[in-house]
Amino acid sequence: MDEKKKPWGGRFKEATDGQVEEFTASIDIDRRLFHYDIRGSIAHCKMLARQGIMSGEEAAAVVTGLEEIRTEMDAGTFVYTADLEDIHMAVERALIDRVAEAGEKLHTARSRNDQVALDVRLYLRDEIDATRRLTENLKTVLLTRAKDEIDTMMPGYTHLQKAQPVLLSHYLLAYWEMFERDRQRLADCYTRTNVLPLGSAALAGTTLPIDRQYVAECLDFPVLSQNSMDAVSDRDFVVEFIFAASLLMMHMSRLCEDLVVWSTDEFGFIEMSDAFTTGSSIMPQKKNPDVAELIRGKTGRVYGNLVNMLTILKGLPMTYNRDLQEDKEPLFDTVDTVKNCLRILAGLLENITVNRARMAREAARGFSLATDIAEYLVMKNVPFRAAHDIVGRLVSYCIEEGKELPSLSLDEFKKFSDSFDRDIHDALTVQQAVNARSIIGGTSKEMVAKRIADIESETK
Repeated sequence: MDEKKKPWGGRFKEATDGQVEEFTASIDIDRRLFHYDIRGSIAHCKMLARQGIMSGEEAAAVVTGLEEIRTEMDAGTFVYTADLEDIHMAVERALIDRVAEAGEKLHTARSRNDQVALDVRLYLRDEIDATRRLTENLKTVLLTRAKDEIDTMMPGYTHLQKAQPVLLSHYLLAYWEMFERDRQRLADCYTRTNVLPLGSAALAGTTLPIDRQYVAECLDFPVLSQNSMDAVSDRDFVVEFIFAASLLMMHMSRLCEDLVVWSTDEFGFIEMSDAFTTGSSIMPQKKNPDVAELIRGKTGRVYGNLVNMLTILKGLPMTYNRDLQEDKEPLFDTVDTVKNCLRILAGLLENITVNRARMAREAARGFSLATDIAEYLVMKNVPFRAAHDIVGRLVSYCIEEGKELPSLSLDEFKKFSDSFDRDIHDALTVQQAVNARSIIGGTSKEMVAKRIADIESETK
């Protein structure tokens, strides 16, 4: 085969302009798909031989040639050139150089349109699996830390102001729940990714007697695409993955925001390991939470990839358009970013030191037991709105007098309501406030321990 002739060159009388070759080439980006391109080609080749479209000898030569090319690509000795446009043409050219006419038969009954759709689906299946495993690992770290901190009290916040005391374990399990939803979304995305498009050809299928079900079995696809036009133009599964990754990144970013704040002198709740922090080039005393900040920053990058993909797709006429070549960069970047962040966040969390005493002290401050006093009054048959008002006036009184709620005497409480009795002080400890919340989903040690036990039971 003429090295300069394109696989589609029969229609053209002029050589492709050099600038056009550079502009249209994606080989530098999509070469990471080579394993999947070769795997798909081997399955397609075996099917062609099985259907009598290619001889057994030809198929054997093609498979051997493809395996040799894969070995060279794995070793880094394969030479890529821009005139080959993409990984599909690079593999085909190298194959034809090795096995001549048999290699020219490989593209029978397929188009680059359904070929690239197959490669991306094969690639994304593996990457979804890898992302799910990393998400599971992060969940395991959170669960382990939650077990370690089952007795650690901390202030819970709304509007970044102290609200009510909670267990640190309860906080950590809140993120476990978020990442479990992320795992579920990835599993759902995998189902819609796991569909075989090969056999759709350019857009209308083929007149040749191919066996799509056989190819699906070779490549472990449980489902075949049911509309050839949709199959070659569909990138919903790419968008869906990046959306799931965006939510996953958002959850990591929220966690990192708390870790950054908690590591300040003003909070002093945690200390990050030296191994997961960096210093300043000018201020010798600094220990910066750069890992957490970078995860927070990279979240916007993944959001950008989502908008990028949606914008690529929003105005495309049916069916395949070259715009779809632009799906690789946002997809690959998202895969790399989310996996790296999952790995490093797990390590960061494993190596954090918790200042339990500081957390416990702060949990009792800021009138964090005000709601407990209101609920105490409710149990004394005071309507909640009236109780809310009484406690609000109590808080105002404490601010004026420079006191905390637990330090008030019974006489001081009774100035605001006769419903207060000696047992009011029983409700004014952080431990009591936490453990009284023993409803399902509550922050009591009993409920948190039960949730931990349930999770461990479910994951066995």
